[in-house]
Amino acid sequence: MPRLSSLVVASLLGLLLSASSARASVPPWGTGESRGEDLSIWLVTFSPGDDVFSWWGHGSLVVEDRARRMQRLYNYGMYSFDDQTVVHFAKGRLEFWVGESSVNGTFRFYKSLGRDVRVQELNLTPEQRVTVAKKLADNVLPENRDYLYEHYSDNCVTRLRDMIDVAVGGQLSEAEKAPARMTLREHTRRYTAVGPPLSFLLDFMMNDSIDKPITRREEAFLPDELEQQVAELKVPGPDGKPVPLVEKQWNYYESSRPRPPAQPPDFGPWILALGVLLGGSALGLAAWERKGSRAARILLGLENVVVGLALGIPGLALVVMWVGTNHVVTHHNENLFLANPLTLLAVPYGLRLTWNSAKARARLKWVWGLLAATGALGLVLKVLPWFDQDNWRAIALILPISLGMAGAFWLDRLRALVPGTAPTPPRQDAPVSSLKAS
Repeated sequence: MPRLSSLVVASLLGLLLSASSARASVPPWGTGESRGEDLSIWLVTFSPGDDVFSWWGHGSLVVEDRARRMQRLYNYGMYSFDDQTVVHFAKGRLEFWVGESSVNGTFRFYKSLGRDVRVQELNLTPEQRVTVAKKLADNVLPENRDYLYEHYSDNCVTRLRDMIDVAVGGQLSEAEKAPARMTLREHTRRYTAVGPPLSFLLDFMMNDSIDKPITRREEAFLPDELEQQVAELKVPGPDGKPVPLVEKQWNYYESSRPRPPAQPPDFGPWILALGVLLGGSALGLAAWERKGSRAARILLGLENVVVGLALGIPGLALVVMWVGTNHVVTHHNENLFLANPLTLLAVPYGLRLTWNSAKARARLKWVWGLLAATGALGLVLKVLPWFDQDNWRAIALILPISLGMAGAFWLDRLRALVPGTAPTPPRQDAPVSSLKAS
């Protein structure tokens, strides 16, 4: 049975939480009726799922009043799909909100998706439990629940991190000042490794802001990282001696799916091999065409169409997101040296090349010549400290393609540079009107 699409899954969860919120009244910990001694605060971590929206995992906080036998789960990852969702996302202004729901219902929902449900009960003082519970009850109110989502700095997990940190008097952020073990880009690559094509696209779209050294605090945008940091933290106990922040932990459900890799996979050699293959195939088709092959010309034209679309659309998107959106993580992106709106010209000219248009051939010669030159320039500029974006995977794929394409259309000029090699013009198909009956 196929998995539900990401949109359907999100919509179902949204309906579940919205319905629960609509029926719910303000809980006793929101009105001050609950005693701190009766409260329990849980950090819940849900492992990554199958669709791209769930590749990163998820986290929530649970408040339980044992005396009243009441529980509620607070989820900062809520969003709804309507006619403005795509517009808001494109502008970099996607609104999320915090919802509340039943604990068991939400746990069963994630179990049905085959995702871990891991629980950590926090070792907080009664006063700290009251503070966290009251804050959660206030945050879910309509006037407080909305916030502007930012994947790395303000998401459904960083909000949990900050709330726990306030409860323990800043001790979590103090422990998180240590250097992170990898950059945001490396974390992104390891969590998106399950889908290599999309992983490459996301890698292509983001600039050097995610390549800077970060602290463990910034790593805690990921549920797994926050879970680990909370498990490692010790706080003063009633007698002043350090005790673990996690009083006890258990798994409601443990799936059989593997965890994200500890290190980003090394796809670099495979990406370079693909780039060399595509660039080399363009050169091979050009050489074959010069021997009189009509099929080679058609295949070369089609390769231009496919490559032009595959690289030109992301290149155009980079320009649009830089100029017209708040997606600052895409601005000033060095990958524009490699692929940009100019790349899209390969689509119409490639189509015309299949019909043996001399004008299209001449223009493709300059399109790919310019792209090869800018790509090489981008590579040379990396010796300067201002060009420090970790885009070596993009260079490994795209620069060989551009060089191969440029070489294909400059082949005659290149062959003229070799002593004793006379250029052979490509065969021109005879016009239909010039054919004579035998």
